[in-house]
Amino acid sequence: MEQKYRQGGFTLPGEAGYEQLTLELARKWGADVIRDSDGTKLSDEIIQAGYSIYSTICIIRQHNAFAAQHPDSQQQAFLCSQPVVAQGDELVIDPMKGYFTQQFELNDSPDAMPYWQVYDRTANAEMPREKWCYADGQVTITGCTPWHEYTVSFLCWRIWEEINMYNHTTNSWTSEHLRQLDPRNEEAWAYLQQWLEDWCVANPSTNVVRLTSLFYNFAWFFGDDMRNRSLFTDWASYDFTVSPAALKAFEAEYGYALTAEDFINQRKLQVTHMPPTRAKRDYMAFIQKFVAEKAKVLVDIIHKHGKQAYVFYDDSWVGMEPYGKYFSKVGFDGLIKCVFSGFECRLCANVDVPTHEIRFHPYLFPVGLGGLPTFAEGGDPAHDAWMYWRNVRRALARQCVDRIGLGGYLHLTIGFPEFNDAVEQMAIDFRRIKELHSHGAPLAGKCRVAVIHTWGSLRSWTLSGHFHETDKHALIHINEALSGLPVEVKYLSFEDVENGALKDIDVVINAGCAGDAWSGGDAWKSDKLVEELTRFVHEGGAFIGVKEPSAVAGYHTFFRMAQVLGIDKDTGARVCHGRWQYDVQDAPFALHKETLGQEKGLYLTDGTAQVLADREGVPQMTLHRFGKGVGVYMSDFRVGQESNRMLLELLMHLTGMKAEELYLSDSAMVETAWYPADGTLLVFNNAEAATDAVISTPKGEVKVSLAPMETKLIKL
Repeated sequence: MEQKYRQGGFTLPGEAGYEQLTLELARKWGADVIRDSDGTKLSDEIIQAGYSIYSTICIIRQHNAFAAQHPDSQQQAFLCSQPVVAQGDELVIDPMKGYFTQQFELNDSPDAMPYWQVYDRTANAEMPREKWCYADGQVTITGCTPWHEYTVSFLCWRIWEEINMYNHTTNSWTSEHLRQLDPRNEEAWAYLQQWLEDWCVANPSTNVVRLTSLFYNFAWFFGDDMRNRSLFTDWASYDFTVSPAALKAFEAEYGYALTAEDFINQRKLQVTHMPPTRAKRDYMAFIQKFVAEKAKVLVDIIHKHGKQAYVFYDDSWVGMEPYGKYFSKVGFDGLIKCVFSGFECRLCANVDVPTHEIRFHPYLFPVGLGGLPTFAEGGDPAHDAWMYWRNVRRALARQCVDRIGLGGYLHLTIGFPEFNDAVEQMAIDFRRIKELHSHGAPLAGKCRVAVIHTWGSLRSWTLSGHFHETDKHALIHINEALSGLPVEVKYLSFEDVENGALKDIDVVINAGCAGDAWSGGDAWKSDKLVEELTRFVHEGGAFIGVKEPSAVAGYHTFFRMAQVLGIDKDTGARVCHGRWQYDVQDAPFALHKETLGQEKGLYLTDGTAQVLADREGVPQMTLHRFGKGVGVYMSDFRVGQESNRMLLELLMHLTGMKAEELYLSDSAMVETAWYPADGTLLVFNNAEAATDAVISTPKGEVKVSLAPMETKLIKL
């Protein structure tokens, strides 16, 4: 193997006390950068070993002494008490009951109390202020209606930073509980700027300051009962950005006031998976602007000291929307994304920064995010690494990044030589793929796919979090499948569609459950949206609907695109209506029935749709000719090698792409990418067993034999 494939583009987590191990693995994995991780330090021996140095900073969580002296500089959130049933006309509620008191503390300050609210949830009405009072941590409500439920919405201090809290409760950390500062507090902001200035002076060997991340963490509410420890988690939530100062600034800028209920939302909270209210959209834009302005100040300080500023797109990332309108104005030199999946690689690779880096999994911790052992007894980190690499590699084949790396405690690799060997091979394969991209992009078929949902481009290549947090949603499975397919993909909002964004699109995908942000909910009440998509298909486009696409109540059909799909869903109103009989027909592509769901109540609208799969007499996949175009319905989609292949062959059928044009293999387990600038075919085996395949090319068939998980480059 050429030396150039053994060196470069790799960030290694070093660790003081393990200098020999650090330098040995730096050589084995071909690292050109060594970094510290949360909870580790680099010794002088490592710093002076000739490598570039990344230093990790979480700007808001290393300042407990300042927080103790300025408790009003800490971050806050709105919480809502558990609902309590009134048995008479008076009721006493403990707002904090059920919450983890090591994470939250009541904010009953004069600034906070005006934002507290008491609700009669049964009547869905706010209780007048004169009907309740607060004292000694409890709220007393008078004038209650017996047998109605009541809640208290209140501001609280967040007294334990959530990532630090997670590591304490999961990975047995015993260090001081870290708090977090709010840069909206003027004293805290002045302190943080000076702290960063001093830090840059005190760390002359640091080449890259790795901001992990900025100011506000995603929402993560812990409960005090281990049977339901994680009460609420939303990776894209803005719940942890709120404070009286933020609310006052918002009102001054937008001309209307927000209340606790705008966040609490009947105790449902403003979940990213649901279409946002106007207030949420405005508040998100408000926070994004604030975060970008403050982040630019930090980046300018870092640049002034001759260092680069990379930002880690996880942890306290909220407000730092990489596809929002403010991100590119900050001036980051690079973005780092931890990845479990292919769509996360695509998310990182598309961001407008000079350098893109992905952090591999498994993380070098004893226990993984799912609670199972990794670098511990019973763990198999080498196997875990190969499974994550399988997801990542197919995305890198389509769009590469600049760097890869790892994070965590390097000493945990001791005793796991198979893991070290696996990372070495993955690093070599990454460099080979990266070199191919440096000469020219891989061939993409003549298929331009638009995924349409509420958030549009703001949520390109993601929903809300990593795959394991969002795997119940069909669209995240589709994103993952698309991340490695030879097609062009863009993300559009429903407003984009109404404004003519489909003129350069061949296939539109809408996937979600009725009322959610991915299906669209009330957006489908727009006749203009329905008209534009109907015209698009009639004139030759294709519309793929998954689960409950275009679903909204109040019309003659539940799916507003039923006329295109040829199928609709009965929610109970058509229980007495007849059903079209049908025969299940052979699909013109490799149908993988296991990827489909088992939706109830589906029925053909006029009997003209071809049924390709059904279950218990209910159609689960259909194909419907509409004008010059096609509507396709799938009851679900679950990612997998056969499912990915099915989606590709479906897109080929809809757009006329041929196997030889795509350099396609005859095995779902073997994927390919053709790089015309190099005349090189990238072939990789996604199976844990040796696999043979035949690849169709414009020059004829190519036979290939691959070892388990092997990557090959073939010159043609």
